[in-house]
Amino acid sequence: MIREVLRMGDPRLLEKSRPVEAFGTPQLRELISDMRDTMAHLNGAGLAAPQIGVPLRVVIFGVKRNPRYPDAEEVPDTVLVNPVIAPLGEEVEEAWEGCLSVPGMRGVVPRFTRLRYRGFDENGNGIDRSVEGFHARVVQHECDHLDGILYPMRIRDMAQFGFVDVLFPGQDLGDE
Repeated sequence: MIREVLRMGDPRLLEKSRPVEAFGTPQLRELISDMRDTMAHLNGAGLAAPQIGVPLRVVIFGVKRNPRYPDAEEVPDTVLVNPVIAPLGEEVEEAWEGCLSVPGMRGVVPRFTRLRYRGFDENGNGIDRSVEGFHARVVQHECDHLDGILYPMRIRDMAQFGFVDVLFPGQDLGDE
């Protein structure tokens, strides 16, 4: 079922989410199914449970070919529950990001270029990956939502934040 995505300004987006305590439950399966439907409907690269009003530490992400991210490499479809992320090195890259909770806008956000993430899938099986580039950026962006952080809070230069149609006139990057 496609769910409403909360938008910046909704106080629920600023809350810290609770860990999932039980895996493989009908409630968790339904949540993840709704998140997948919602993300696909909106052409998102990822979605965090708090974005649909559920304060649990659950994120999904995955990118095949996406009109909103035409230059991005593919990222495998992943369900990540109770994630823990750690940078691999100090290297940071600034790049444009958008968010389904901040529709129609983009901003340049600094992120670690390489990281390791660990957590579980919906059945409680362990996940442990070391990634870089766009994959690392997506994971950091989605996990920020679990701690009540929206990407505009990380922007260093507000001159690099604005509406998509103004920043990139004539380019169809989708209505985030």
